[in-house]
Amino acid sequence: MGAWQPLPEGLPPEVRHFVEQLRLLKDRTGLSLVALGARTAYSKSSWQRYLNATQPPPRQAVVALCRVAGTGAEEAERFGVRWELAVKVWPRQTPLPGKPDDAATPTLPRKPDDAAPPIPKALTQTAAERDPGDDYEDEPTLPWWDAPPPAPAPSSRRLLTTALVLAAVLALTAVIGALAFG
Repeated sequence: MGAWQPLPEGLPPEVRHFVEQLRLLKDRTGLSLVALGARTAYSKSSWQRYLNATQPPPRQAVVALCRVAGTGAEEAERFGVRWELAVKVWPRQTPLPGKPDDAATPTLPRKPDDAAPPIPKALTQTAAERDPGDDYEDEPTLPWWDAPPPAPAPSSRRLLTTALVLAAVLALTAVIGALAFG
């Protein structure tokens, strides 16, 4: 369980602390990544990306891990705060461990005159420098067993009222028809 690959160098302290705590929480469950994926709405490969700091997890993934680990409300709230702090400074792309730092930098095609094209600012900014809502939307993804119940069917009282109104309109039409054709 403790055989995690080292986190990338240069991670902001908030991200490093959050991922380390997330790893400890995952280890506390005693589940493999496959089993964790089966118990949450997130795949094994997603959990690998989250726990190796190559991609920030959605808030609902953290909530799901807290639920599976059986954390109390106070501890789950602390994980929520750690998530918020980490996502604000999470680097846009982190290099994979064991690979050169430029492996994470996108390679753009050369111009014919051999001048290097400028790298778009959006590729070099951290999440804190961009609008916080750009990349890390908190889009809830719930497993089927946690999905909210379907909307209730119309109440029987409403159905009864509608039936009585229709019966009254029909009776009134019959009376008016009898008097008119008489």
